[in-house]
Amino acid sequence: MPKDRIDLTNQFLIAMPGMADDAFAGSVVYMCEHNEKGALGLVINKPISLTVGHLFEKVELALPDEDLAARPVFYGGPVQTERGFVLHERLDEQGGHYNATLAIPGGLEMTTSRDVLEALSHGAGPRKLLVTLGYSGWAAGQLEEEIGRNGWLTVDATPEIIFETPVEQRYERALGLLGIDPRMLSTEAGHA
Repeated sequence: MPKDRIDLTNQFLIAMPGMADDAFAGSVVYMCEHNEKGALGLVINKPISLTVGHLFEKVELALPDEDLAARPVFYGGPVQTERGFVLHERLDEQGGHYNATLAIPGGLEMTTSRDVLEALSHGAGPRKLLVTLGYSGWAAGQLEEEIGRNGWLTVDATPEIIFETPVEQRYERALGLLGIDPRMLSTEAGHA
């Protein structure tokens, strides 16, 4: 890996207030993968009108856990918005393994296969999880360019913000990891 290449895996991307792209304005994105081919992440703070229970109905699975069924599904990003992604705590050997899981170095796991939903429908599976439709993707060098144009701030991710922080507080809490008050951010990029 070239030394000048940044790796934002297991970090939050926090949209700057002036973000022109409506798909990402006000977003916090958990970065699942970032390498020389590009980047993939999931927006963690934009719930959609669909609940997890309704999603399970659509895929014809029962979901006995009423608390989980009432949770919102999130807009993960503008790519493959018909496809589900489950961001969840890392499972130990006893917790099972799913067919299509990306283990995020130093972080969480992201599963795209139906077997994680089947496990949840049987009362098993991960306890801490966030379900999205769609993901956020960048081609090689695209994210670095956006960061260079002051489109994003980055900070090491914390699972507490994803799983334990109320949705409406996730943006401010993620900025707080950098010691930034959102009211102090300008929508204009500075130039020397």
